[in-house]
Amino acid sequence: MERIRWAQQKEYSSTTISFDKKSTEDIQAISTFCQQLYDFSFVAKCLHNRQKNNLLLVLQTAPTIRDFFNGEWLEWYALMTCLQYAKERKKRFSCARNLKISLQNEESYELDVFMLVDGNTAICIECKTGEFRQNIDKYLTLRKRLGLSGKNFVMCVTGLGEEHAKGLTAMYELAFVSERELAAHLARLF
Repeated sequence: MERIRWAQQKEYSSTTISFDKKSTEDIQAISTFCQQLYDFSFVAKCLHNRQKNNLLLVLQTAPTIRDFFNGEWLEWYALMTCLQYAKERKKRFSCARNLKISLQNEESYELDVFMLVDGNTAICIECKTGEFRQNIDKYLTLRKRLGLSGKNFVMCVTGLGEEHAKGLTAMYELAFVSERELAAHLARLF
């Protein structure tokens, strides 16, 4: 996903994924995933080059596809994770993606994912696929303005290592998780 996002930001028409130094299992997983991207028209072409041991992806230029790879996919992933988790536990819940709010001082924010469980547990999830550090102060302020505890204001950052997430969580009054750990964090909340 990161290779596609990077290529789109550089306005390249394609990107190549090298299979050198990758295990057979990794090659299979990447190939299957890229074929699914092609099947659902997220990429225009998916070409395997066995001689060069790589895969060429020709990118789509549609704005909705570009938005998806620029991070919208993580918002959808977080939303679907919340919905699935709450439904499996038979919880009453409301959930929204890209919720626009205005605070009393007329400050406006857009919340990537907001969830209310059993009418009393509010959870806000901000999704980041790239650099996030410059916005930490903004999210600390927003968390306080919303009256949420640190564990209920979640920064879901792709590829964030578990130790790094623990360190950031201990340093700031926000819960840092990777996309892989989001469901486990939700389990600690409800």
